[in-house]
Amino acid sequence: MFGKASSSQLSVSLGGSGALSHVYIQHPPLRCSIPGSKGLFYDDGNKLILSPTSDQVFSWKTVPFASHVAPTSDSISEGPVLSIRYSLDSKLLAIQRSNHEIQFWNRETGETFSQRCRSETESILGFFWTDCPKCDIVFVKTSGMDLFSYDSETKSLHLVETKKMNVSWYVYTHESRLILLASGMQCKSFTGFQLSSAGMIRLPKFEMAMAKSEANNKPVLAAEDVHIITVYGRIYCLQVDRVAMLLHSYRFYRDAVVQQGSLPIYSDKIAISVVDNVLLVHQVDAKVVILYDIFADSRAPISAPLPLLLRGFPRASSSSSRTGNKDTDGSEANDRSDHETIIYGDNWIFLVPDLICDVAKRLLWKIHLDLEAISASSSEVPSVLEFLQRRKLEANKAKQLCLAIVRTVILERRPVSMVTRAIDVLVTSYSNSIKTGSYFKGIKAEKPPTSDVSNVNPPTSVVDESIRREDALGKSIKHGSASGVENESINRSPAFSVSDSEENVSFENSNHLRSLGAKADRENFKVAESSQSEVQKLSLQSQLLGPTNSPLNANNSENLESQVTSAAISPDEMYSCVFASVEEEMAGDPAYFVTIVIEFLRSANVERIKVHPNIYVLTVQLLARHERYAELGLFIINKILEPSKEVALQLLESGRQNIQTRKLGLDMLRQLSLHHDYVLLLVQDGYYLEALRYARKNKVTTVRPSLFLEAAFASTDPQHLAAVLRFFADFIPGFKNTADHSAYCRILNEMNSSITA
Repeated sequence: MFGKASSSQLSVSLGGSGALSHVYIQHPPLRCSIPGSKGLFYDDGNKLILSPTSDQVFSWKTVPFASHVAPTSDSISEGPVLSIRYSLDSKLLAIQRSNHEIQFWNRETGETFSQRCRSETESILGFFWTDCPKCDIVFVKTSGMDLFSYDSETKSLHLVETKKMNVSWYVYTHESRLILLASGMQCKSFTGFQLSSAGMIRLPKFEMAMAKSEANNKPVLAAEDVHIITVYGRIYCLQVDRVAMLLHSYRFYRDAVVQQGSLPIYSDKIAISVVDNVLLVHQVDAKVVILYDIFADSRAPISAPLPLLLRGFPRASSSSSRTGNKDTDGSEANDRSDHETIIYGDNWIFLVPDLICDVAKRLLWKIHLDLEAISASSSEVPSVLEFLQRRKLEANKAKQLCLAIVRTVILERRPVSMVTRAIDVLVTSYSNSIKTGSYFKGIKAEKPPTSDVSNVNPPTSVVDESIRREDALGKSIKHGSASGVENESINRSPAFSVSDSEENVSFENSNHLRSLGAKADRENFKVAESSQSEVQKLSLQSQLLGPTNSPLNANNSENLESQVTSAAISPDEMYSCVFASVEEEMAGDPAYFVTIVIEFLRSANVERIKVHPNIYVLTVQLLARHERYAELGLFIINKILEPSKEVALQLLESGRQNIQTRKLGLDMLRQLSLHHDYVLLLVQDGYYLEALRYARKNKVTTVRPSLFLEAAFASTDPQHLAAVLRFFADFIPGFKNTADHSAYCRILNEMNSSITA
């Protein structure tokens, strides 16, 4: 069962959104109150909260988190419950009854059996189910580990292997599939194993650093001081050193466990959470939470420490009407109970990765990030954009915040160098997202559970897709380190890499990574190019989806949030949501705005991203509007503006006041082999004879003869009209039998008659 948390007490402020915070829990919580409950247990393998009674066990699904989810139940026999977990296929239920016995229930048949320690001198510290092909369940004992497989025919466990060692305590998370076994007088020597679907791997033995407090007084490391976390697909271990007031970070590799640096702590009691790859260090005594993005170069916090807040609590009015309805009374009682919630109270237990359980009030809270507050708390725009681009849980919100930030810095006419760095961040992120295929990828639908208990499959990785690919391709990813080992992680091959498929963490080979990197460099441009058309269609679809096109769902924004899994911003979105929206307000300073657009084009060219012609058209409009025709000509000649039909037509439109610009538009149409449009424009400009010669040379047969005939007639020159008639009569079969031929022959005769007369 959950252990003690902290003794600090701070009554929650019900100020709602009026209070400033970067991290919050949302009302209402999941209520797990059952009469006669023996306590709450967390089954992280199946993401369930379990509450056993004397004859039943109730379970609540925590993924996806919902405050009103109904529990399911199974019958059990009476007895003590030290620990309880369902098997990963939900067919078996295991309950640790004592330090020597674990009892098993077959949920289909109701049959039970027990497994005891072979020796009374050893004790069972705990157990967990695994998807490792070698075994199904692991018993952790004071004498080591026993690995068992389950035989469905004999309905019993068979011992597969025993790992002998002295164990004081252990830490395990199903998310990482990693177990750390502590031993030694100070419990600072560790042996680690990873039991994933890829097999079983033993890590090198290592020791954690602990500062000495006084002579002959050696502190002992406790289980609550060690935390296993998964961030960006990498597995870390965080260790609290209360003497040095530091949080040491270790990263696991195939051949070593390397300390990655240390973070300062300001409280004797520390709790750890991970939300959307952001590390949350709860300073329990100080009653604040500090955020770190350990993917970034710096180990500095993302923002200033702020309290954890409760949001969404309904404001009650003393004058509100009360009814005698029992449901209403129950709801009011629940609200009163929530009103008494103690932030960082004694009974709070932090569950991996982002849950808080109040074991006294039987409440479960989910931790959330306030991306808007975080982005507003820093003036370092490029850093904020980098942070937002790495977010996945609220990717659509992160994207909208990025767009709003870029619009703001442009409208505020921030220094070009700063805006350029911001644009580079967005373009690079988009480039990575289309290379990895994560740009607009829908979340896979959940498979229906096979039993009453909702079985959560091996967890989807929290890894940022683009970052995982960069790491796997061997690119330089720095980790700032207080101990000066920041480059160590680059030279060693990562031990763990959580995949997006539900195959879990597995080792990587450094030579294989280098070969992957070389191949990827050759293929990246091909991948980017092949993805462009599909990405543009998806982007356009997302822009055009308005209220009239929305499905009949009440929570349309939530549905969009569930579909968008990347905060990356496409060139189309940059045009429609940034450049087009600020164009009018930037009319007084075209030079600045053009510079920003050109910087965007430069950045897109560096990443080999195809830019939508609308951005080039906008550039032409801006330059022509302020009569900067010389610069416009240079941009066209030097291919800064890529040739396209849209750009050519805009040049023709803008060239009404400048003949050279119009000529550039005509030349671009001809270069693009847009013969039909080129011929039409020549006719419109009155050069119909030149148009006829061009049409004959390039075999243009799509232009209606009547256009040429009308232009020749408008010239009032019978010789020109006769030449056009003769051309079509000679080169278009059957033209002499058309109405146009008859009509214009009659007109030609009338013109000749009037001249003769």
